[in-house]
Amino acid sequence: MAVVLAAVAAVALVNWLLAHWWVLLVLGSVAALAGGGLLHQQRQNARWEAVRVRGLRYELAQLDALHHTRFEDAVRDLMHRDGCQDALRVGGGGDLGADVKATDPFGRRWVIQCKHRRAGPAGSAVGTPDLQVLNGTARQVHGADIAVIVTNGRVTAPAVVFAEQQRLHVVDRHTLESWASGSRPLWKLLRAVPPPRRPTTLS
Repeated sequence: MAVVLAAVAAVALVNWLLAHWWVLLVLGSVAALAGGGLLHQQRQNARWEAVRVRGLRYELAQLDALHHTRFEDAVRDLMHRDGCQDALRVGGGGDLGADVKATDPFGRRWVIQCKHRRAGPAGSAVGTPDLQVLNGTARQVHGADIAVIVTNGRVTAPAVVFAEQQRLHVVDRHTLESWASGSRPLWKLLRAVPPPRRPTTLS
């Protein structure tokens, strides 16, 4: 009985719609307008986000005032600004020397360790032990093509020498200022980065 009633109702609905075809036209127009409006809003939001990302800038005073986790967020956002669409903050307990991971437009995998100092250059310097942690995990554990340590503070001379010996990259306060307040990607500011993994329109 239920099946028969459902079939009768379906036939009646179809007959009514055939007699009132303009209802389908109105409903279709409303749906098209709603879908078009939603699509337009999504595209507009994407354009606004792209403009925001391209225009991202930080001054050193802003970075100094951040909590260390927000400093990691800032580094992630700068990598995203530079075209690393998958930039991700992974820092925290058990991060094994990686606070930010990203793949640049050339296919190179970046692993970044962040060392934030609330006192900026007056804080404790980043030393060789910090670089040793990065060196021990960046490539072997995280698969890095480019291993970087970023700080808003100072870096000891022995740490700089160790980094050069181990093909690590140090973004000190001076380099961080150029990167964060400008529009050049980090790989344009560092020396001896590996060549692109794949050809792109940027290479």
